[in-house]
Amino acid sequence: MVKLTVNGKLHEVDVDPDTPLLWVIREWIEMTGTKYGCGIAQCGACTVHVDGVATRSCSLPVSAAAGTQITTIEGLAQEGKLHRVQQAWLDFDVPQCGYCQSGMIMAVAALLKEKPKPTDADIDKAITNICRCGTFQQVRAAIHAAASA
Repeated sequence: MVKLTVNGKLHEVDVDPDTPLLWVIREWIEMTGTKYGCGIAQCGACTVHVDGVATRSCSLPVSAAAGTQITTIEGLAQEGKLHRVQQAWLDFDVPQCGYCQSGMIMAVAALLKEKPKPTDADIDKAITNICRCGTFQQVRAAIHAAASA
């Protein structure tokens, strides 16, 4: 039995300790906002926060996440108010297909926590998520807007 705290709520799941955190979040805890993209921690669609750090959940064994604070896209908004990154995404019409966006938003939220006013170089270094639709100019504009919010 693995104990996980996801979005402030304790969950006990009976899974193999090597099961990727992504599958536990999606299949056992039934929070489907975190997406499967590549399965090898390259695309970023599966990004969640583990103790505040943007983490690719498809390659993290659930046993390594036990005892941490995990935040998914479902837990980013607080008290019914969107996180400033989520709001900027809406304001700048960032999503096209939207599949990668929950992971992208989680990566950006972690970046802004670490660097409240990131430069373009900071963004390029930190945001390695892949967007197949190519909305990177909207992403950059939304990041700068969220940093100013």
